[in-house]
Amino acid sequence: MKVKIKRVDTTLPLPQYETHGSVGFDLVCRETCTVNGRSLALIPSNIIVETPPGYMLLLTLRSSTPRKKGLLKPHGVGVVDQDYCGPEDEIKIQVFNFREEAVTVERGEKIGQGIFVRINQVEWDETESMEKSSRGGFGSTDQS
Repeated sequence: MKVKIKRVDTTLPLPQYETHGSVGFDLVCRETCTVNGRSLALIPSNIIVETPPGYMLLLTLRSSTPRKKGLLKPHGVGVVDQDYCGPEDEIKIQVFNFREEAVTVERGEKIGQGIFVRINQVEWDETESMEKSSRGGFGSTDQS
């Protein structure tokens, strides 16, 4: 599948899959950013992507980012819709610095990953009742 992409800064590389078995491609920081302690920030990823019909682009941090940088994604993941691809729609990775001290993300540093995921939009079939039995609420599969 070919996907249309534009780099904001063409001196930085295109995203790439680091190994043959990688499902996510690495996203790099376009410009050096400082994230203050206990604060949110948006890290520019240097790309604008035209997500293909039938897909969404899922954004997540690299698994080493919390340990190395003290950064988390506030929602765990980010979702890039198919219609977020205009000339000013650079993908940004929202992060939260859970440490007290500021942390710097350097230009060109790998900070996140993108994963294309198949999706379907649904039509709702509203009903007055649900026939299956209830599972017991939030956390109902926990055995403890």
